[in-house]
Amino acid sequence: MVSKRRLSKSEDKESLTEDASKTRKQPLSKKTKKSHIANEVEENDSIFVKLLKISGIILKTGESQNQLAVDQIAFQKKLFQTLRRHPSYPKIIEEFVSGLESYIEDEDSFRNCLLSCERLQDEEASMGASYSKSLIKLLLGIDILQPAIIKTLFEKLPEYFFENKNSDEINIPRLIVSQLKWLDRVVDGKDLTTKIMQLISIAPENLQHDIITSLPEILGDSQHADVGKELSDLLIENTSLTVPILDVLSSLRLDPNFLLKVRQLVMDKLSSIRLEDLPVIIKFILHSVTAMDTLEVISELREKLDLQHCVLPSRLQASQVKLKSKGRASSSGNQESSGQSCIILLFDVIKSAIRYEKTISEAWIKAIENTASVSEHKVLKDMCSSILSLAQSLLHSLDQSIISFGSLLYKYAFKFFDTYCQQEVVGALVTHICSGNEAEVDTALDVLLELVVLNPSAMMMNAVFVKGILDYLDNISPQQIRKLFYVLSTLAFSKQNEASSHIQDDMHLVIRKQLSSTVFKYKLIGIIGAVTMAGIMAADRSESPSLTQERANLSDEQCTQVTSLLQLVHSCSEQSPQASALYYDEFANLIQHEKLDPKALEWVGHTICNDFQDAFVVDSCVVPEGDFPFPVKALYGLEEYDTQDGIAINLLPLLFSQDFAKDGGPVTSQESGQKLVSPLCLAPYFRLLRLCVERQHNGNLEEIDGLLDCPIFLTDLEPGEKLESMSAKERSFMCSLIFLTLNWFREIVNAFCQETSPEMKGKVLTRLKHIVELQIILEKYLAVTPDYVPPLGNFDVETLDITPHTVTAISAKIRKKGKIERKQKTDGSKTSSSDTLSEEKNSECDPTPSHRGQLNKEFTGKEEKTSLLLHNSHAFFRELDIEVFSILHCGLVTKFILDTEMHTEATEVVQLGPPELLFLLEDLSQKLESMLTPPIARRVPFLKNKGSRNIGFSHLQQRSAQEIVHCVFQLLTPMCNHLENIHNYFQCLAAENHGVVDGPGVKVQEYHIMSSCYQRLLQIFHGLFAWSGFSQPENQNLLYSALHVLSSRLKQGEHSQPLEELLSQSVHYLQNFHQSIPSFQCALYLIRLLMVILEKSTASAQNKEKIASLARQFLCRVWPSGDKEKSNISNDQLHALLCIYLEHTESILKAIEEIAGVGVPELINSPKDASSSTFPTLTRHTFVVFFRVMMAELEKTVKKIEPGTAADSQQIHEEKLLYWNMAVRDFSILINLIKVFDSHPVLHVCLKYGRLFVEAFLKQCMPLLDFSFRKHREDVLSLLETFQLDTRLLHHLCGHSKIHQDTRLTQHVPLLKKTLELLVCRVKAMLTLNNCREAFWLGNLKNRDLQGEEIKSQNSQESTADESEDDMSSQASKSKATEDGEEDEVSAGEKEQDSDESYDDSD
Repeated sequence: MVSKRRLSKSEDKESLTEDASKTRKQPLSKKTKKSHIANEVEENDSIFVKLLKISGIILKTGESQNQLAVDQIAFQKKLFQTLRRHPSYPKIIEEFVSGLESYIEDEDSFRNCLLSCERLQDEEASMGASYSKSLIKLLLGIDILQPAIIKTLFEKLPEYFFENKNSDEINIPRLIVSQLKWLDRVVDGKDLTTKIMQLISIAPENLQHDIITSLPEILGDSQHADVGKELSDLLIENTSLTVPILDVLSSLRLDPNFLLKVRQLVMDKLSSIRLEDLPVIIKFILHSVTAMDTLEVISELREKLDLQHCVLPSRLQASQVKLKSKGRASSSGNQESSGQSCIILLFDVIKSAIRYEKTISEAWIKAIENTASVSEHKVLKDMCSSILSLAQSLLHSLDQSIISFGSLLYKYAFKFFDTYCQQEVVGALVTHICSGNEAEVDTALDVLLELVVLNPSAMMMNAVFVKGILDYLDNISPQQIRKLFYVLSTLAFSKQNEASSHIQDDMHLVIRKQLSSTVFKYKLIGIIGAVTMAGIMAADRSESPSLTQERANLSDEQCTQVTSLLQLVHSCSEQSPQASALYYDEFANLIQHEKLDPKALEWVGHTICNDFQDAFVVDSCVVPEGDFPFPVKALYGLEEYDTQDGIAINLLPLLFSQDFAKDGGPVTSQESGQKLVSPLCLAPYFRLLRLCVERQHNGNLEEIDGLLDCPIFLTDLEPGEKLESMSAKERSFMCSLIFLTLNWFREIVNAFCQETSPEMKGKVLTRLKHIVELQIILEKYLAVTPDYVPPLGNFDVETLDITPHTVTAISAKIRKKGKIERKQKTDGSKTSSSDTLSEEKNSECDPTPSHRGQLNKEFTGKEEKTSLLLHNSHAFFRELDIEVFSILHCGLVTKFILDTEMHTEATEVVQLGPPELLFLLEDLSQKLESMLTPPIARRVPFLKNKGSRNIGFSHLQQRSAQEIVHCVFQLLTPMCNHLENIHNYFQCLAAENHGVVDGPGVKVQEYHIMSSCYQRLLQIFHGLFAWSGFSQPENQNLLYSALHVLSSRLKQGEHSQPLEELLSQSVHYLQNFHQSIPSFQCALYLIRLLMVILEKSTASAQNKEKIASLARQFLCRVWPSGDKEKSNISNDQLHALLCIYLEHTESILKAIEEIAGVGVPELINSPKDASSSTFPTLTRHTFVVFFRVMMAELEKTVKKIEPGTAADSQQIHEEKLLYWNMAVRDFSILINLIKVFDSHPVLHVCLKYGRLFVEAFLKQCMPLLDFSFRKHREDVLSLLETFQLDTRLLHHLCGHSKIHQDTRLTQHVPLLKKTLELLVCRVKAMLTLNNCREAFWLGNLKNRDLQGEEIKSQNSQESTADESEDDMSSQASKSKATEDGEEDEVSAGEKEQDSDESYDDSD
């Protein structure tokens, strides 16, 4: 120590104050008493200069940097040794420091000492850092000099208190303080702390800020407590230093109780703090909270944080700009900018805390929830733009819950904010609607609908924005167009908004323009808009409490307007059958969903009924005469009619007339003078008629029930032998005839499905049976009619856009694949084939469908093809209403009982046959898939028609998912009945035939139908319980009621059972079906159904065990084989079930070891076409699936193992080491299987997942081995030895890939080799760390094939051998050289190593 004695705190302070006052009085010339010529070397005889020169620093004069001739560390070492060895030590230190003090009296010299030195030596020769420290910094790094240098600096610093910058724009005080930062060692930290705090107390404010913020970089951890106490005292004395002090306190390691006191002190002053100080203060408060007091602190913070800080600047500016001069306005603008920056920083601090601290985010939400009244909430009315921006971002999300939150933001912003913000909300929603993104458009339209209902007067003011959407209808789906016109029509024709005539006029203009367009698509848009508008105009408002009776009733003038509009639509669409059909469908939907005024309904009913009879109904006794290609017969009648009063549907003559009109051209039809009615309109027109009669007569259809019984004028549809002799035109005619008949029957079933009398039920079931029979006949025609395009069954815009393209594409695709029969059936017409026909094939796992005849033999393995066709078949079949499925309440009987007549006596029990049941279940399954699958999951790929997935579901799409779920839940009991009946069927079948499917007592066709019904039922249950809507509170009751239905099948319980009990009983009920599962596909659906239900439970461990046990049973079961001695288990389904098993089993490693160590050897030792006895699903055909899943799950499992730290307990180390031993053993078993199964897919899996496993070993296992080696030496060596053999085999696989020049395999080789090289280096590092460096040595690894034979073709390339290997040392005493060998092997795939100290990572 140079100083003789240490001043007390008060003395030091007085001394520093005195120095500072003297400095103020001294002339500046005193500091520059010495004059130097620039760039000259400092030459004097002082011991200071001499010792520096000897040690390697050359002092320069003027503005030149001091020069450092040696390395920085070498300089410090040399100077230290020189001083210590000096004869006059320790007095030499005082002389040296005195020389320094004299030298730095010159300002330029002092500045040079504070700035970095210039390096003279070659940069590459330096072992130190690439930058140079200043002379003062270097001297502070020498322990014997540090106290005296610090004292000198603190004595020098007051001279510059009032000089912020010198002539070079250098801040000398800040430069002095920076010398004390990041010192390698502080000799006397306590003394340094005292001096700094004394300096802070007398320094100017700007320097105080600099010194305080530098404290964490100057002081060591041991001084933090003392500094914290000093700063807290200073915080009370000087509030202007609040920001730097709190900023520093956040960076110091302080006692939580101390921080609590400081935080409370700050919280008390929060209301009086300046806006610009708030961000740092809030950051400190949030940084200092603990889990226990987070909620309390945040609640207090929300209470005391005055939000006027955020909104005041903008208000002040708005009110003062006009009152201030230009200069003052400019000043206000600067203040505004500064204030806005502070606001941004404040919210950024809060955002960061909420984002990265879970406890803070949860407490903040809880604080908001705890707010007692609405008035206490902090409403950011001036943040409208930010809130709308947030809502806009949320609507772009892929998560449905986030999208819902975004829509709520829009809705509440419109509700609570002012008129300007309401306009912004509507504008943002319009932008979403015009974006073209389907999910955004739907959400935005739904919000507009809600706003129109909640606040029609406010929406009326923004109607002009909504009206602008009419210019962007091209990319909007029909359902979205309906919503848009509903919104506009509601605004235009609301009785509460009389001043809306301009909107009415504009809408009339737009609709007339669309209807008169020659572009067919726009005409259809006009039809949808006109019918929607007519529905609003003619709505029945008699029940509206806000309207008088006079205003509620439809006036004659208004009724005339409605009828005129509908007549306009009719006249504009009658020339096009598709347009007419769409008009009828839209009108029918309107009547079904909206309550029309009685006057309008009466006019509609009278007109429709008369027109329908004139167009389609004829006397059955008068057989039409004409030049028809086939004899006309009245078929499919359900009653024996008298010859006088019977009626029939005139289908074949109408279809023939239409085809004749096509061939003869428009001139023929015009010359005839007769109005040509297209049979395409038959089903839509009847739907309109039925709904109109139903609405007029309160559901009674007696007026039209004759149409259920009446026959149809057709011809013999069964092709027989004449099929091959028909011309292509005749076959197409027959196909169209069957399509139209099917659609007629579908609408008949839609109409009368809810009739209650047994007689009517029997007739409906008969029509259902006719549908199934006609589909079988249709298949036969389609098989020989390749390029047939069916008549449409659905007529919305999307259908017309997609149909021709899709049919052609499918035909071309299937023709490429051969199989004439399948090709012809799929061509265009197969697309249409039949709802049920394609529906039967929809599921990925459907076994050979029922009643297929020749198709049964070809079904296996073609699910993908048929599902493609099914996707488009909806365009050609009339949609079944959701009410049709009430037929499921009928019982189920097998076919031989159904052969008896069912409709002769009204008292006979009405029952449903298996084919009809399958037909209904398939349609219901597709409806649920369309409605309950989240919109995000159904997003269509790029360049695909976005509306294609909704084809055939246009009526369904007009209902909400909640409505559909509620309807289907009413069917749960009958579906459970059917499920149990089918279960009993297979149980009896197994008992009678010992489980042999093709035994003498098994009817194969019936077996397949029942199996398909089983699968569809499980599919429907899965779709229901997987619905994401159950997560919403309002749908919880639906879930409870559904689970109660399932649980009550076992025992009748109370309705108030807890959820866990209901879940447990429901799972138990469904588990009982596993014994009767007829196919692997059904097993997969049962597993998925159980998983979906158990996800809602909290007993996760027990549930996983149940799933794993059941999955293993299915994997160990012998399933019925498909045709041609080939398994009917698809690879995708097996992959899915195997993943489920391994993900849910208690020990994945044991499960993999069982399959690979037991099942696979059984397979290897079995005959060629046999399977493993333990796992019958494991065959040579399915081995690659098992191998891929096991490798993937093994790699996924080991990646989850934490590497651990040396601080973990011994037990944890041992457990992890044991786990890795098991994992490596499993990997070894799997990797060695490629010697037996060496097909390309297996090798590809091995290369891909082998590399990933080695990478996981590097990252997760090697750190564990680093600190486990010494205590578990033998275990580590054993582990590495096993892994060495595995990596050697991976190296052989690399060689195999190269020698066979298989690019699909060789693309994985470089990455694998690089990973193996890294492993060698990593093991070498581990050995070095544990002082076993001598145990590591390298040798050459020869290239071999999978069987271990050397690859001769590469012998000539030994000089550039591709791999290197550590061979095991024969001297076990040398630190277990075995470890080296293993290590080496791990490096398979590296370049030849020249020595054990280097490796080459190139390849």
